[in-house]
Amino acid sequence: MNKASVFRLWLAAACLFAACLFVAALSSQAEARNSAVAINGQQLSQQELAALQSMVGPVGPGHYWYDPVSGLYGYAGGPTVGQTLAGLRVGGRLRADASGGGTGVYINGREIHPQEYRFLARLYGQVNPGRYWLNAAGIGGYEGGPARFNLRQAIAQAQAGSGGGSVYMPNSGGRSGGTYVGRAGDGCLYYGSGSYSGSSC
Repeated sequence: MNKASVFRLWLAAACLFAACLFVAALSSQAEARNSAVAINGQQLSQQELAALQSMVGPVGPGHYWYDPVSGLYGYAGGPTVGQTLAGLRVGGRLRADASGGGTGVYINGREIHPQEYRFLARLYGQVNPGRYWLNAAGIGGYEGGPARFNLRQAIAQAQAGSGGGSVYMPNSGGRSGGTYVGRAGDGCLYYGSGSYSGSSC
């Protein structure tokens, strides 16, 4: 075999190796994207995610919003799906449009989702547009003002009125399913929406 043939074989092998590395890199990037967790528009590093999971347990991949004042959270553009620890220093700053908005009701700076609005209207009969604060205990009021409502207490009363079961909030747009909010015998508040369920004690 002459030198030209050897060179061509070497070149072909080098190109194949480079192609394999490129495909592996693309696969690794795709895997990283599929397992990525972003909170309030900021993607978490592996170290940040590990630290978060050590405090709250497993966190599935996805884009979330998180309210550090109340501990409420949900998927970006959607309603509240649960409550976790308040005060976590994770992700970016909570945006006003984190849940899409369109209701004129702001809780801790986030304009709540229409599904949340209907749920609150069912609890209280009427929800006035405005800006409200809400803490992790479910107590809230108008921004800058004193406490005016207790969300957990209202849910407990609604649950008692429904015979001890959970309060059901149907989805919008004629879709099947909805969200259940109730209180278990151990005093924990629990949530269920589609394939998701969560709880807070």
